[in-house]
Amino acid sequence: MTLHDGQPVLLGGALAAGARVAILLLHGRGASAEDIYSLGEEAAAGVPGVALIAPQAAGNEWYPQRFLAPLAQNEPFLGSALGVITALIDGLALDGVPAEQILLIGFSQGACLAMEYAARHPRRYGGVFGLSGALIGPPGGPRKLKGDLAGTPVYLGCGDRDHHIPVASVAESAGIFRSLGAQVKSSIFPGMGHTVNAAELAAIQSSVRSLAAGRAPPHSKG
Repeated sequence: MTLHDGQPVLLGGALAAGARVAILLLHGRGASAEDIYSLGEEAAAGVPGVALIAPQAAGNEWYPQRFLAPLAQNEPFLGSALGVITALIDGLALDGVPAEQILLIGFSQGACLAMEYAARHPRRYGGVFGLSGALIGPPGGPRKLKGDLAGTPVYLGCGDRDHHIPVASVAESAGIFRSLGAQVKSSIFPGMGHTVNAAELAAIQSSVRSLAAGRAPPHSKG
């Protein structure tokens, strides 16, 4: 496995410069930027001024071990992956798109990465969507997280039959995000496995429309 510097980034939708909303899409293990990009297209359908950004992980995975492994076992790849997000968000800022207009969306390993980034770099984001994911690291492990997500809407969606993501990890992550000042909505779907469903897509679409219109996302009040 190699680090992620220099990997391609799939761009689409509106140009970042002047965009109303930027959606940063993070794919899962074994998948690709093209796979998660299609979710962004559905989310932004019919909404003008939405930029889509989907980086590609080297070797189609952001880090080698399970998300529950000790953090050191996923380095230096995890640090490299987080650096990719930092560079993209810094680039959006230069294009005039502040964090408040950025949606961080990930599925599976990408969800874990999106959530971990937001927790380690707390500020007000347009929203964070962790679809079938949780914060990275062993359950109950000590975390030295500081800062304020300033009411950032965080949506965590997962199935109760997801063999990759324990429901307890989603609940623990929700609590940590609340402690960092996020407005959290956690949806556990009975009978659902490791996938994205229509309710999750509808939640993303609502957030995209609200941000593009200059309103707070619907789930920002908890």
